[in-house]
Amino acid sequence: MVRTNHASRRRLAAGSALVVAALLGTAACGGGGKDDDGKGGAPGFNAAVGNIANASAKKGGTLKFIGTQDADSWDPQRGYYGFMWDFARFYTRQLISFKTAPGKASTELVPDMATDTGKVSPDGKTYTFTLRSDVTWEDGKPVTSQDIKYGIERIWAQDKISGGPIYLQQVLDPKKEYAGPYKDKSKDKLGLKSIETPDEKTIVFKLPKANGDFLQMLAMPSATPVRQDKDTVEKYGLKPFSNGPYKFDSYTPNKGIALSRNAEWKKSSDPIRKALPDKITVKLTTNADDMDNRLIEGDYDLDINATGVGAAGRQKALRQHKENLDNPQTGFIRYAVFPQTVKPFDNVHCRKAVIYGSDHKSLQNARGGPMAGGDIATNMLPPAIKGSDPKYDPYGVLKNKGAADLAKAKAELKACGKPNGFKTTIAVRNNKQQEIDTAQSMQASLKKIGIEADVDQYDGAQTSGIIGAPKNVDKKNYGIIIMGWGADFPSGQGFSQPLVDGRFILDSGNNNFSMLKDPSIEKLFDKGLAETDPDKAADYYRQINEKVSEHAVYLPFTFEKNIIWRSSRLTNVYTADSYNGRYDYASLGVK
Repeated sequence: MVRTNHASRRRLAAGSALVVAALLGTAACGGGGKDDDGKGGAPGFNAAVGNIANASAKKGGTLKFIGTQDADSWDPQRGYYGFMWDFARFYTRQLISFKTAPGKASTELVPDMATDTGKVSPDGKTYTFTLRSDVTWEDGKPVTSQDIKYGIERIWAQDKISGGPIYLQQVLDPKKEYAGPYKDKSKDKLGLKSIETPDEKTIVFKLPKANGDFLQMLAMPSATPVRQDKDTVEKYGLKPFSNGPYKFDSYTPNKGIALSRNAEWKKSSDPIRKALPDKITVKLTTNADDMDNRLIEGDYDLDINATGVGAAGRQKALRQHKENLDNPQTGFIRYAVFPQTVKPFDNVHCRKAVIYGSDHKSLQNARGGPMAGGDIATNMLPPAIKGSDPKYDPYGVLKNKGAADLAKAKAELKACGKPNGFKTTIAVRNNKQQEIDTAQSMQASLKKIGIEADVDQYDGAQTSGIIGAPKNVDKKNYGIIIMGWGADFPSGQGFSQPLVDGRFILDSGNNNFSMLKDPSIEKLFDKGLAETDPDKAADYYRQINEKVSEHAVYLPFTFEKNIIWRSSRLTNVYTADSYNGRYDYASLGVK
């Protein structure tokens, strides 16, 4: 997940994306102080990891988010940042979704708009769903199976609304025979043959090939219904039309969002969302330290970007308010990636020189150290994914205690024909201080082996069009890109495929920044996708991970952990593995 913060999302990177930094109290009391009722509300360190902190069914109040970065898009088919996927639960619904429960239990798929999790044919290729009654849009009209089909079809319109995950396109139309709804010549614009809608309450998916993770894909925001008469194409992300418990009142990009209750949403039709607050607001700012201070003072409730408390706020929190802190695994890997289309990174030995020449302990410290940054990463498959082995250490990073191996780095430089080093550019988002610190750490390490690296801080709000556009990467000579990734869904397919499958390379909104195209990896993905036994599929993903390491296109920094702050004012707070260790936004309330 990009999600962006996937991607991150992710997503998302991400996030589409990362861990929530929820913060304190009411506007009248900051710190770890008392709540409106006079009782302390922080139940203790790590109380929301694997458990529900401040459980309550009380409705009312305003849930106040703040953040330093806008979403890549609030359009459900375009968003890929992880925090966007989490937030989208307020205004989107899907056929199925993740269970509202702490920790690993949150990865269970449960019915949402559908009456069950689908009837699947014996060959695993046909999925049939029936919609619940009383599922409605914000104007009271019923959500139909045709609305769901049309929303999914929008994924095909990559020339109009690029940036989001394309799993459903890959699975339902691998030959790319459908042109998308905006080029659809059929009268109803529902010409995608692999989805059938025999009536308004029934939808049938017919996969050309079985895919063990298909239900996971249907739980993504990209499977959200969109009503044709409300589709504003590229502008849809400015005011999505809601079929969830909240609707958009206003949105000003890079400034803020205001949501209010959707009066047409019926709790009887929705077994997942608690819909406790009356209103939800998002304030977007550019000053991360000021954001942390305002959270600590109680002006806002939580950080929508979910990046963890910054260095200054972290010290204060650890000293004075540890009972408000959680320290979960996020499921993200933070890494550098080397586009093979940018010289000299078309040479594997030049790539290996950077891996050996970087000080991995320094990179961990730049991320925030073992507690706030995470464990030093050895490969590109996080511990929570089946097939992962954190002890798999192909470049001897742990053996060398994280220190740079200068001798091997210089030998690789010689092997790539650059014995005296070379010049390159490190691309990093300008609104991610940890990433900037990481880039500067790499810059200092590489200088010792003769690699001169300029650091280019680009607009982090424009990620998909800057580093997500391969032509732009080549034009700007980005030889090293700093990024992070969490699983789109908890499997090797959900984590690795957008990053390393050559068939996922896009002209815009690309996440395979290395431009890796290896037919043997693609064949292993095909075998893993068709495998319904998770343990057998995991072995394919293990093999893929090893091949990726051999290509040396990634330098993983950390298997990420974050120090996050849980507001004393928030209720029903818990971290969810389904959202890469973030708090599950849809369950939150306020005292």
